[in-house]
Amino acid sequence: MPADMELQIVASLLRRGRSLDQLSTGLTLLGVLFGLLQLLISSITLICLLLSLWMIILGLLQKYWALRVGFDADLFTLMAHQMERTSELDQTLQTLGLQSPNRASRPWTERRRGALKLLRKQAYLLGAQVLLTLAVILASPWLPFAG
Repeated sequence: MPADMELQIVASLLRRGRSLDQLSTGLTLLGVLFGLLQLLISSITLICLLLSLWMIILGLLQKYWALRVGFDADLFTLMAHQMERTSELDQTLQTLGLQSPNRASRPWTERRRGALKLLRKQAYLLGAQVLLTLAVILASPWLPFAG
């Protein structure tokens, strides 16, 4: 597969991180609302407060990885059309303090592997956030009164 096509495919995969981020943002807001609801109602359960706090923390961590994945998606899209400017990219990233000098001149296969690893981290954090959301629902004080 030509290198530019590979970079375009990787960029397309990395752009899927935006969907993960949108879902995570919704779950983070749900965690905030649930935490506030716990404070407003008279029966505060410590476990529910802790679970909602962890939902928020995981959401913020996921947001950090989403920003990095989105940045990489833009870089891969740009470089798919201008691969001859790789050294210029490395120099610019170093100047901005976004890359250490010892990571310059890496092959694109290594860069691709690293970028997809960031996307997997983002997905893992979202998965943990989904599990915490289910735990919050199951630990909710009003669940025994439902149905």
